[in-house]
Amino acid sequence: MNPPSVQDAPSVSEIVGEQSSPGDLIRWCLIKFSDQPIVMTTSYGMEGCVLLDLCSKAIEEFQLPPLTIASIDTGFFFPQTIELKNRLIDRYPNLNFVTWQTNLSVAQQAEIYGDELWKNNPNMCCHLRKVVPMQENIGPYKVWITGVRRSQTEQRSGTPVMGWDWRYQLLKFCPLVSWNREQVWQYIQQHKIPFNELHLEHYPSVGCTHCTKPVPGSSPQDDARGGRWAGQEKTECGLHYSI
Repeated sequence: MNPPSVQDAPSVSEIVGEQSSPGDLIRWCLIKFSDQPIVMTTSYGMEGCVLLDLCSKAIEEFQLPPLTIASIDTGFFFPQTIELKNRLIDRYPNLNFVTWQTNLSVAQQAEIYGDELWKNNPNMCCHLRKVVPMQENIGPYKVWITGVRRSQTEQRSGTPVMGWDWRYQLLKFCPLVSWNREQVWQYIQQHKIPFNELHLEHYPSVGCTHCTKPVPGSSPQDDARGGRWAGQEKTECGLHYSI
């Protein structure tokens, strides 16, 4: 299966290149693929908040259709994450926020797989509550925008700005890949973007309540993911890379 709109389209490097700003990359993507169904996914980390702002500004500037913003609700969001989501919905009316989630309730999961699956088999828990909803909902889309950055983990270090995702069969676009966390934090501060208040309480990265711990001494601009699945070798939930 060939990627859509690739054969007749110049590569991203020919248009904007690795040195272009995320804003330029976003504008290019939303205009170039305006005739294709596009989705951006976010767990409402700081990277996602930056992308929401950039996408909203590009849509307003070029009078583009609303962009679908999908979050995968595992049923274990922090209250601060839910509050942030509501603030972002109010701030960006030209974005279409949707929620994807499993039909498997927490009680059903416990009955089938045992209590505290997130502790006993975190990979399975992530698969059921994140990967399965992604697989069930992403099919209609042709372009996927995500906040993955190369400096986040070793697995992400080779991430291209745009590439073909064979698992989900669509173009995966990562306009923040070359940024470090300090640049993300600076953008948040400069443009007064809402962000998860847990970042000010030593949570560099915020995921599910059961699997996210504070990292003592950390600050919002730190790249540390030690608080995710603390005490385990696990660093990925499986949405971007197989686990």
